[in-house]
Amino acid sequence: MNHPHPVPADVAVILVAGVGERLRPLTEDRPKALVPVGDETLLGRTIRLLVDHGVGELILATGYREDAVRAATQGLPVPVHYCPNPAYATTQNGMSLLECEQAVAGRSFYKLDGDLLFRPEVLDRLDQCPAPLAVAVDKAARLGQEEMKVRLDGAGPRIASFGKHLEPSSCAGESIGLERVSGVAVLRLFHGLRAAQQAGETHLYYEDVYARLIDKGQEAEAVDVSDLPWAEVDTREDLAHARAMVVAGRL
Repeated sequence: MNHPHPVPADVAVILVAGVGERLRPLTEDRPKALVPVGDETLLGRTIRLLVDHGVGELILATGYREDAVRAATQGLPVPVHYCPNPAYATTQNGMSLLECEQAVAGRSFYKLDGDLLFRPEVLDRLDQCPAPLAVAVDKAARLGQEEMKVRLDGAGPRIASFGKHLEPSSCAGESIGLERVSGVAVLRLFHGLRAAQQAGETHLYYEDVYARLIDKGQEAEAVDVSDLPWAEVDTREDLAHARAMVVAGRL
């Protein structure tokens, strides 16, 4: 299926609602996204890369210690909207993303996990993908039960399914937590998230909703970022690894 080539999104949604239990005591007074790596916090680094890329508006899905997030994002050169998920402690990230629907207002956007460190080239590659749902995928990642896996439809980039539950041997790689959602996929995504909420499925990851959309015909493509260093910070070990990558100049 042919689509008009998308332009870079002017809006970014960053999910920063989580508690970061496995990083305590570092997260006693701040969400995980405000933990420092090098001279910046995870969130500060992400915002810098987005603004450098030309993003002109930020939407933060907040929850735990929103006060700390607001304090840390004062004085930015672009507008910031805060979209709290009051049930952040008992729902999954799909519900935090749903809280951003009104702020997104139907526009194309980058969606980023708040615990992700990535190279700026990832954004450039997403911009080159013609699919309405463009997903950064590490095809070199070791896949187990915990990774958010992506299965492809044949040899091309078209995505057949998402999920932690997928059999690793059938999958092409790991979704790193950074996508560009554009065109009709924006409205379909929020409709799917809202339907999940109304059905009481507040435990769903946003990738679970991506998978449902794909089952209904939504086109999504994997953008290979296997050659670009990245890190997801969940544990103290992850944090030490990410900091070492920053010190080494890889991130």
